[in-house]
Amino acid sequence: MIRRLFSVLETTLPSEQISYTHSVIKNENIPFGWLLTVAPCFSVSGKDITILTEPEEFYNTLLTNCSTAKERITLVSLYLGSGNLEQKLLESIRNNKSYRNKKLRINILLDYTRGSRGTSNSRNMILPLIQENTNLKVSLYHTPELRGFLKKIVPDRWNELLGLQHMKIYIFDDTLIISGANLSNDYFTNRQDRYFVIKDKNLTDFYSGLINEVQDFSLHLDKHDNIGLSKNWKQLPYESNKKYFVEKAADKIKYYIQNAMDKNCNCNDNNNSKDTWIYPMVQMGQLDINHDALITNKILADAPPGSKLKIATGYFNLTKDYMNTIIDKCEADCDILMAHPKANGFLGAKGLAGGIPYAYSYIAKNFKKLYEQKNQQHRIRLFEYYRESWTYHSKGLWYYMPNENVPSMTLIGSPNFGERSVKRDLETQVAIVTKNSDLSNRLNQECSRLFELGLKAETERKVPVWVNTFVLFFRSYF
Repeated sequence: MIRRLFSVLETTLPSEQISYTHSVIKNENIPFGWLLTVAPCFSVSGKDITILTEPEEFYNTLLTNCSTAKERITLVSLYLGSGNLEQKLLESIRNNKSYRNKKLRINILLDYTRGSRGTSNSRNMILPLIQENTNLKVSLYHTPELRGFLKKIVPDRWNELLGLQHMKIYIFDDTLIISGANLSNDYFTNRQDRYFVIKDKNLTDFYSGLINEVQDFSLHLDKHDNIGLSKNWKQLPYESNKKYFVEKAADKIKYYIQNAMDKNCNCNDNNNSKDTWIYPMVQMGQLDINHDALITNKILADAPPGSKLKIATGYFNLTKDYMNTIIDKCEADCDILMAHPKANGFLGAKGLAGGIPYAYSYIAKNFKKLYEQKNQQHRIRLFEYYRESWTYHSKGLWYYMPNENVPSMTLIGSPNFGERSVKRDLETQVAIVTKNSDLSNRLNQECSRLFELGLKAETERKVPVWVNTFVLFFRSYF
């Protein structure tokens, strides 16, 4: 039972013989209705979705919601920074009236390796809250890949290469903020990302439940800065049998998504105010959950002639499947926006990490060679985001149907469409499909604003020779 949805995904989505079309759906009044067959669905009104465009807006929205939430706050990020802005964010929770009255339930999920790095880290920041409030639960996801000899010898920072908790979900009562942005100074000031604020109880309940499932097999942080098992789990990710841990964790997530699928009555479109449909998608490659990757690949493959896809990725490292689909199956015009090397967060980093911006340029160069060899350069174009003194971290997709000047679908969340996102990290994004003309116009404005800062990609820039070898052997790690 719990594997039913995923067996359907794995057998039907990649198949050339069994393929859903936009007319073979459960409800023909819903655009891209085939998504109803492969993902949970939540119908909302387009006016209940707000698109933020600047990091400062994102930060101020977090501050406001942390201060005013009455029942629940859930913060899910790779890590929490340790600067003044992050401290102010925690203070806004501490000053919340419901927090002081012990009526506010708080869940925090971060990555273990990133959250524990160094002496000033996420754990140190959160510890005072744990010590003063019993309604706060803090979990640290630890990849099952980091174990044994590797766990003993791989130093901090490098141990993150094996897999991370990478989802970015922020819940305040019945409001969800989904983004690719972490809770850190750069993401609040001059690191460009995307941020959607969605007001819907059913959707926030879904994500709150999903995070609870992940917290069950993550490590629990107590008020003494000790880590241990969740009360609902018996296997440490780095000591138990790896295969057993992966299977048990995967079954929890698969069962949860299947159960949400069985409740797709949330997508009753008889209510005229419901003109937008939201489909959560989950990717946890190290747990053998490829829900998001299979759906994303089908969206790319099905794009017909005359349609347009605008694709954004902070780090250009598309999987071979995505590359082949865009070149050989997709018939849409595809504009792809990536970070210019000067807008890459790894620029100037010490050691091998400093070569990563060049690695992305090298991968883009090879991708361009592939699509030019197949004479697809008339419909595939590469751009590099550049904004003075800014870095770039936006990712997602905007889908323009034939003869449409505004998108009817967008993908937004944490995945970068890359090797690492698909194979190593815990990721989630949502497909938002809309008939709401105002929301479509706002999506178009968001997309245009980002691409206006895109320069024609320079794929012939000089790349250090060692980077070629680095890409060959370590491509799935960055």
